[in-house]
Amino acid sequence: MHPVLKLVAQRIALSTLLLLAASVLIFVGTTILPGDVAQQILGQSATPESLANLRAELGLNDPAVTRYLAWLGAALQGDLGTALTNGRDIAESLGQRLGNTMFLAFWAAVISVPLAIFLGLLAVRFRDRWPDKLISGVTLASISIPEFLIGYVLMYFFAVKLGWAPSVAMINDSMSVWQKLNAIALPVGVLTLVVLAHMMRMTRAAILNVMQSAYIETAELKGLSTFSVIRRHAFPNAVAPIVNVVMLNLAYLVVGVVVIEVVFVYPGMGQYLVDHVAKRDVPVVQACGLVFAAVYIGLNMIADIVSILANPRLRHPK
Repeated sequence: MHPVLKLVAQRIALSTLLLLAASVLIFVGTTILPGDVAQQILGQSATPESLANLRAELGLNDPAVTRYLAWLGAALQGDLGTALTNGRDIAESLGQRLGNTMFLAFWAAVISVPLAIFLGLLAVRFRDRWPDKLISGVTLASISIPEFLIGYVLMYFFAVKLGWAPSVAMINDSMSVWQKLNAIALPVGVLTLVVLAHMMRMTRAAILNVMQSAYIETAELKGLSTFSVIRRHAFPNAVAPIVNVVMLNLAYLVVGVVVIEVVFVYPGMGQYLVDHVAKRDVPVVQACGLVFAAVYIGLNMIADIVSILANPRLRHPK
């Protein structure tokens, strides 16, 4: 087998094992939660007979290993179960919610990724001068402020005071693309500020690390301009760490939007998860956790594979 294919196969196998371990943690975490699921569903006035019948119907009397294997086997076949609170198919509900979350994450990534790389290159070009200090200061401030606080501040000024965007990011299938973009303007702005800082600072650090190499000094001695040195020599060799941080932040855009979706009442997976955590709907919580874990592990696996393909030293570790 080709060395590159072998490395890719190893990463896929490790990601699969990691997802399996994550599924165990998700199931155990929801199983050991205090309280009785049957009691939560039927209420305090439920009779012992009705509680016993519901526990038997939900399979709560079966051993934990049996319930885990049954849940995992059904999930591998695309059956995520039925919500206890409304009886709806979880996979169907998650499909629509995941589409909304991906729509939000897509537009945040479209804005933040190119902007972060551009600002990182700009900071390197004017290193230790006022553009670099201004960009670094603003991004450091955006990292330090919690995203929910940024969301409320933007909501107050742009929605309440100026009326440029709605404070509640509600979208539906009957809305046009422009109406949806107007509805998600504020949450996209918050997500962009949060992930932009991480990607910009990593881009700057990676390029500055490469700029200390001997071949960069050779290129400068040949008379190339600073911008040409960065564009032709430094940036291509700094792609691997930049790709890693971009993928990590894209994973955050999908997995870590729970707070933003709750703040702006956005009908995505984060809001769906929080709603059913409050109702102690264990199958929904397990399904959301599994989908989040799969997305996060998948994007990290892609970042790892891209890094291997982009860096010859990773392709030939010896």
